[in-house]
Amino acid sequence: MAPMKVVVAVPARLESSRLPRKVLARIAGKPMLQHVLERCQKASTPDAVVLCTDSIELQKLALEWGCSVAMTSADCASGSERIASVVDHLIALVDGVSSDTLVINVQGDQPFIDPCAVDSMTMEFCSRQPTPDVLTPVYRMAAERIHDPDVVKTLVSANGNAIYFSRAAIPHVRGVPPSEWHAHTSYWGHVGIYGYRADVLQRWLDLPYSPLEKVEMLEQLRLLEAGIQIGTFPVEGESLSVDTSEHLAIARRKAVHYVPGQEI
Repeated sequence: MAPMKVVVAVPARLESSRLPRKVLARIAGKPMLQHVLERCQKASTPDAVVLCTDSIELQKLALEWGCSVAMTSADCASGSERIASVVDHLIALVDGVSSDTLVINVQGDQPFIDPCAVDSMTMEFCSRQPTPDVLTPVYRMAAERIHDPDVVKTLVSANGNAIYFSRAAIPHVRGVPPSEWHAHTSYWGHVGIYGYRADVLQRWLDLPYSPLEKVEMLEQLRLLEAGIQIGTFPVEGESLSVDTSEHLAIARRKAVHYVPGQEI
C-alpha cells in the first residue's frame, strides 16, 4: 500500500451567521484566518494546506500568504460539505487516490490550532487498521463547561467510536441535580477537527438528509445517521473556536500570553 497522502483543508466563508467576517478579525496584529493557515503550514505531515472558500477576497489574501486555494460554491451548508465539493481537486493536488488520501478539516475560526495536533491526527489515522472512515479528537471536560451550549459534547462507546454529538450535556444523569452530574460520569468535549478518508468525502453529497444535523446544527451527525463510524482519540485540553464576539475577546486576551503547543 502506498504511503497516505495528507491534505489539510480549511473551509472558510465571510458570511458567518453569529459573527460576520470573523475570519478576518484581527488577533495579535493578523487576521484570524492567517493564524490558522500559518499554524497548519507548520505541521510536518501534510503534503498541502488548502483554503476552501467561495470568497474572492479570501482567495486573494490566502494567495498573498502563500497558501493554495480551492474555490467552492457559496451554497455549501457546512465546512465538511464545502471540502467535499472540491475533494477530487484536493486528491489530485497531492497525486493521491481516494482510498489513501487523508483530508484533515481544520476550521477557519481556530486561531490557536497547534501544528502538533495536525500531526497527531495524521499519526493516529495512519496507525489504525483498518483505516478509519473518520477520526476526531475529544477531551475530558471540566465541570463548569458541561452545560454550555456553545461547547459540543461527545458520547463515546467502549471501543472509542462516537455514539452521538450534542450541544446538550450527554449523558443525562437521572435523579441528580445538573450541577452535580460531573461527579457521576465522564463528559467528553469535541475538538472541531476531523480526519476524513477522502472516499468518505466523495460520498458526502449522496448521504441522506439528516434531521439530527438540522436540529443540532452539527454536520457530523449526518455521518452518524448514515451509519458511518466516527472514531475518536483523547487529547489534553480544548482548542478555542471563535463563534461569538465574546470568544473573539477571549482570543485577543489569550494571544498576548499564548505559548505554541499550549491548548486554550
